Amino acid sequence: MILMVSVQNVDEAHEAVRGGADIVDVKNLQEALVGSAEPGVVGQVREAVPPELHASVTLGVVPNQIGTVAMAVYTAGALNASSVKVGFMNTEYDAAVETLRASKKALEGFDTKLIGSLFADNLLYEGLEPRRMIELAKDSECDGWLIDTLTKDGRNLFDFIPEAELREMVFEGKQLGMSTALSGHLKLDDLDELARINPDIVGVRGAVCAKGERTDGVYWEAVAEFKRQLELRQTGEIDVRDGVLAPASSNGSANGDSGWLVIDGTGKTCASILAELTVQVQQDTGSFVEVVMPDVLNTYDVIVWAENGGHSIVTQRKDDSGSVRILIKP
Repeated sequence: MILMVSVQNVDEAHEAVRGGADIVDVKNLQEALVGSAEPGVVGQVREAVPPELHASVTLGVVPNQIGTVAMAVYTAGALNASSVKVGFMNTEYDAAVETLRASKKALEGFDTKLIGSLFADNLLYEGLEPRRMIELAKDSECDGWLIDTLTKDGRNLFDFIPEAELREMVFEGKQLGMSTALSGHLKLDDLDELARINPDIVGVRGAVCAKGERTDGVYWEAVAEFKRQLELRQTGEIDVRDGVLAPASSNGSANGDSGWLVIDGTGKTCASILAELTVQVQQDTGSFVEVVMPDVLNTYDVIVWAENGGHSIVTQRKDDSGSVRILIKP
């Protein structure tokens, strides 16, 4: 999991970067439920954020005007945003697909990724069912997706979609090679649930603002503490699963004439690791595959992938660097 912090201006962007945010996301909280910042603000933030970090743009709830949305997406690409999020509330499914496809075309020639977004509380507004997020992202060829919330009454993501269901959605998204992101009034108290779900990206604002209020400015020390707590769960120093790991299988041995391949997950998203594993076992069912996982949370996704595919986990251990090494027999 990496941390995305929503900002409204360049001063907040500096605070987010100082606190260790991996993604600085520009939005406008003053516009309707949530809207887009002006191009000048986006440009300032992109310049302020170091090139090795991500600076993304949120368009918020977009209108049912395909050309207008595609032009806004094009602008995000021209401003060198790392990604642009296009959100839907009261939009018919087919219209949302058409809008995202037009947005994807508008990004041709840019390095900007397209992120489709639905809101967990959409049904409160008679909006598009949020559980169609993966289907929508797949049909419109998005690079990833985000589930967020719109309500401002104290409820958050987990009040609308339970942990187990979010876990299934995130895992399916990773198997399809998409980046997965969760947001929606998330706080430090939600980190154990988030760690068990293990999205690629966790998005916050209020939790890292002064006094915990999203209308107050982003505060670097709050960002740093959120990031620290997230990393404690990634390394396994805080165990969110009570030490439960998959048992080693007795169906296979690492000895014999079979080959042995290593997939190093260092610096890779869980989606890319699962994609490499899938391609490898499709091409070669005879070789053992050892997966090196610096992020402990990603080990659970690999375990689920192995179980779902009928593969055997031969051994599972921590090396001297703290990485988990999982040996799989296809």
